[in-house]
Amino acid sequence: VQLVESGGGLVQAGGSLRLSCAASGRTFTNYNMGWFRQAPGKEREFVAALKWSVSTYYADSVKGRFTISKDNAKNTVYLQMNSLKPEDTAVYYCGLTYRSGISYSRHGDYDYWGQGTQVTVSS
Repeated sequence: VQLVESGGGLVQAGGSLRLSCAASGRTFTNYNMGWFRQAPGKEREFVAALKWSVSTYYADSVKGRFTISKDNAKNTVYLQMNSLKPEDTAVYYCGLTYRSGISYSRHGDYDYWGQGTQVTVSS
């Protein structure tokens, strides 16, 4: 399985970005996809997850501003980020697993990762 993220960039505070995570190499059904981010000097933290391709979960810090969605026909999961803040600045990664019984917010439970995409929010 290969994951390729795109859509990062530089945006002013209050702006929006949409990240994409395109998957290849395996049938894109019954999966768990998570978005995580890592700022310099900090640990990778949970942002949002799509569990079993249906249920969505968000970190409190992004709830109401970020939306995770999917397009199974394109084997792609999106992260729409609105009302961006400087503290959202980080490298964003998507992770994928087909295993059950995982904690959607724990990055160690995901088996496949993309290369990351930089998001920078200026004040």
